[in-house]
Amino acid sequence: MPSIVQAALLGVVQGITEFLPISSTAHLLIVSRMIGFNDPGGVFTVMIQLGSILAVAWLYRDTLLKVLVGLPSDRRAQRFALLIFVAFLPAVLAGALLSGFVKSVLYYSVGVMAASFIVGGIVMLAIERVRPAPSVHASRAPKWSGVGTREWSGGGTSEWVNEMPLSRAIGIGICQTLALIPGVSRSGATIVGGMVAGLDRRAAAEFSFFLAIPTMTAAFAHDLLEVRGHLSTDRALEIAVGFVMAFLASALVVKPFLNFVSRSGFAPFAWYRIAAGCALLIALAAGFA
Repeated sequence: MPSIVQAALLGVVQGITEFLPISSTAHLLIVSRMIGFNDPGGVFTVMIQLGSILAVAWLYRDTLLKVLVGLPSDRRAQRFALLIFVAFLPAVLAGALLSGFVKSVLYYSVGVMAASFIVGGIVMLAIERVRPAPSVHASRAPKWSGVGTREWSGGGTSEWVNEMPLSRAIGIGICQTLALIPGVSRSGATIVGGMVAGLDRRAAAEFSFFLAIPTMTAAFAHDLLEVRGHLSTDRALEIAVGFVMAFLASALVVKPFLNFVSRSGFAPFAWYRIAAGCALLIALAAGFA
């Protein structure tokens, strides 16, 4: 398979799996191994993540712009930023303390990924059954009023911004630190954490997407510093193709995913995780992984 085709395929895998609760890191590592893609220093993997970050920022650009403009005087914008900030902090601390251990010991372990897939799927099924009744909701209206005559739109963030206590945002942020383990899934950990904290499915997913922007940006900056010595123009075309495909795939996935989970919940993703984990264990036992 030509390297450009491999790059395009991996970009699609990154874009589709980044915001679904199924672990983009594990899928990239597994698919790369299956198709024999060579990624010295992990440069390609690091760079295409930026495509997914920019995709979600683009989809929610109206809300993000209004938050930035309103920060000096709009209390709702300030609260929005504060909720994201306090949820972001645990990942920064955990990443600083544990990223070296994770990458040197856990990162390429198929057994760890398989166990994470299965345990994560079981947890998601359990939370769907026993989670508390939602007390924090996504907006049911397409627009909502800000301070004065302003209106914020795009994403239905009204109710959870007003209803979510800071303690719940911190709890979701602590759940996000579990995503350092390959196979756990950043979006899966934060969505499940949000549901346990009393967010409805859509609000939990929306909060996860907004939280992804600073979290993934910080992870990208950290990883880029680590792999900067491997950057070269030789692989620029592969990286560009993977980046564009990751952007497009993420942009196409986010809104349908929100609509799907609002109607059907997360059980299909949980069963997929369990099946994928079992398949990995079988492959490992058979010597194929």
